[in-house]
This record gives sequence, C-alpha cells and structure tokens, in this order.
Amino acid sequence: MVLRRRFVSLAAVLATLLGGLGLSFLWQNDAEAHGVAMMPGSRTYLCQLDAITGTGALNPDNPACKAALNQSGATALYNWFAVLDSNAGGRGAGYVPDGTLCSAGDRSPYNFSAYNAARSDWPRTHLTSGATINVKYSNWAAHPGDFRVYITKPGWAPTSQLGWNDLELIQTVTNPPQQGSAGANGGHYYWNLKLPSGRSGNALIFMQWVRSDSQENFFSCSDVVFDGGNGEVTGIGDDAGTPDPTDPDPTDPRTPVTAWPSTPW
Repeated sequence: MVLRRRFVSLAAVLATLLGGLGLSFLWQNDAEAHGVAMMPGSRTYLCQLDAITGTGALNPDNPACKAALNQSGATALYNWFAVLDSNAGGRGAGYVPDGTLCSAGDRSPYNFSAYNAARSDWPRTHLTSGATINVKYSNWAAHPGDFRVYITKPGWAPTSQLGWNDLELIQTVTNPPQQGSAGANGGHYYWNLKLPSGRSGNALIFMQWVRSDSQENFFSCSDVVFDGGNGEVTGIGDDAGTPDPTDPDPTDPRTPVTAWPSTPW
C-alpha cells in the first residue's frame, strides 16, 4: 500500500515516552487533552500518524512534520489533541494573532508554534468541491459547545501566512453527536459539512471548538486540496518519501483513509 501503517497501542506510546523522560504522567492534567479534526485530518493529527513507530518513538517521513518535530519537540506531537487556549472564550480575530491560528495563538500548554509554518508539503486530504463530507473531530475529552468551521478564501496559498482575513465561516455546529468513548482511540464527534462549490486547488479548513461550560477553546488546521478526491490522504508514510516498489500502483497519489485500522496507533 502507498501509506505505510506504523500504529501501536497508546499504552506502548506512553510506556516508551515515560520511560525515556523519567516521567510518571504524560499530560499535565485532563483539562489539557481534548481534540482536533481527524477528518479532514489536522496537521498535528496526521503528523502523529506519519511519525509514530512500532516502539512508540517518533520518526516522521513527511518533511513538514519532521521540521515541526525538530522545532516544537516530541511532547507536542504526543499531545496532538491539545492545541488549546484555556482563556479564549470564543474570541478569534483581534485576540488570536495572525500567523498563530494553528497553535492556538501560542497559548497552549505545549509548543505547537511549528505547526503554523507556511509551506506546501503538509499532509493533506483530497476533497471534491460542492460535496458533503462527514467531519470527525476527536473527543479525547468531551464538552458541550460550538464547532466553528472556516475555510480559506479562493486565492489563498499554503506558502502564505494564515490570517483571519484569509478565512470565511461556512458552518457552526452545536453539540454534535459522538461515536466511541471520550478518551478512547478513534472516539470522535461527527457531523456533515457541505463544502463550497466552485473551488479547486489547495485550501485550509480551520476549526475553533468553543466550549460553553468554560473559557477553553481548541484550534485545528487541516490542509486540503479540491481535486475530485473523496477523503484520501497524501503526504504521510511511504507517500511522504520514496514510493514502495511493492505497491500495486506507486504513482497513485492517494490512499483511502477508510483503509486505516479502527485503532490508529
């Protein structure tokens, strides 16, 4: 297959990380571990899929993910679901600075600053303009609130800094249903999103999850391309580097995400 799958159990990841760092607990507290988009996959989510190995170590193939790991460190990537600001209170433009939307304004307990990098080689999800997709958003910790979904305006380029003026709000969803238990591998909120028509080429889908029971908000940046795709992902695993000569068609740029196992570790 084009996408190399290197998934291990969360327990293996924890054991490897904690043993290497001499820590007794990975997260500072439960309030700092919540969720980002899984479909279309956010930068932190897809980079951890690309990076995680059978031993729980991180060894990304994607060059953007590799650079992010080098800059922001392993702790951020192990906590891929914790891109948050505890005091955002639903604020966006004028509060979260341009160029820092993908790192929660650099106010997260972890350093996600590298995931703001304006570059064209982040892992991306292939979509069809005008289609309806089923969004999946990790429910690592479940809370009531709104999901605000934005997309970059036509003409935006992934090599330019992402700012609020680049975005248009296309949907707000309140308290969507969940599938799977909170804190469980693969557990997520889900809802349907009608994509804008008349789009082609690269774009970015930005989501801000605004809790209604606290001031805490969560931020998620998903790189997409409108090229007639149906949720396929490129830029991770073998697809991020040299094609595997054993693949049936190593020139095929897309691998369906539906081929992933139900426990993506």
